[in-house]
Amino acid sequence: MRIRIVDAFSERPFAGNPAGVVLLDSGAFPDTAWLQRVATEVNLSETAFAHPLPAGGDADWALRWLTPAAEVNMCGHATLATAHVLHTTGTATGTVRFRTRSGVLTTTADDHGAITMDFPTAPLTPVEVPPVVAGALGTEIRSAHDTGPDVGDLLVELADEKSVQALAPDLKALAGHGGRGVIATARAENPDSGYDFLSRCFFPNVGIDEDPVTGSAHTALAPFWSARLGRAALVGLQGGARTGFVRTELRGDRTLLTGSAVTVIDGELLATD
Repeated sequence: MRIRIVDAFSERPFAGNPAGVVLLDSGAFPDTAWLQRVATEVNLSETAFAHPLPAGGDADWALRWLTPAAEVNMCGHATLATAHVLHTTGTATGTVRFRTRSGVLTTTADDHGAITMDFPTAPLTPVEVPPVVAGALGTEIRSAHDTGPDVGDLLVELADEKSVQALAPDLKALAGHGGRGVIATARAENPDSGYDFLSRCFFPNVGIDEDPVTGSAHTALAPFWSARLGRAALVGLQGGARTGFVRTELRGDRTLLTGSAVTVIDGELLATD
């Protein structure tokens, strides 16, 4: 079967967040243990597996996401990568509906290759800053929010953009926090920079020290920053060594995430058991 590596949330290769994409011909997923072995072999933050569903239902494809260490409830960049593969190979056009652990998620491609994903907005609950997180980050934390079960992260606001860029967390200590991980964010210092806020995401509990560009995190970042900046439509910059942009639009209990993607590797997966 074919396996592709796609750089999501980027218009050029070797940027954004790479994801593995495996489109299955059968109408069911193989054994979960096999999916996990493939995701571990690919060794990217996520590998997406999708198979077609019968016509006439509530979704067109079934979709699952696995990190090198675990299956996750929601992943934006691997969904974007999967939709990109479907459209660029002529397998799908227009809107594609995916049945996932987080319900039915839809993606729509425009004429220029950008893809907009319709995801549930993460519920934000203010919480006290856990001492283990404060110690692991080693910087001032202005506020902290739980992001609900689908995202499963702690969202922390830092003092400024430089504080986010300078983060070098103690990942072993951060893993003791539980959940998927931590989203660190701050407002953009320069209003003419082309983005409204920036973030970095650390997920050691699921085998990802730092995720370059995390779509699911933006379902929490969008309501967080829309409330503070007074606008529904925003642009987020995420990443350390690799970066990418996510355009967000808050629509109540749904958040639209828009980005581009580039296929960088197209090969054949030979190990089927």
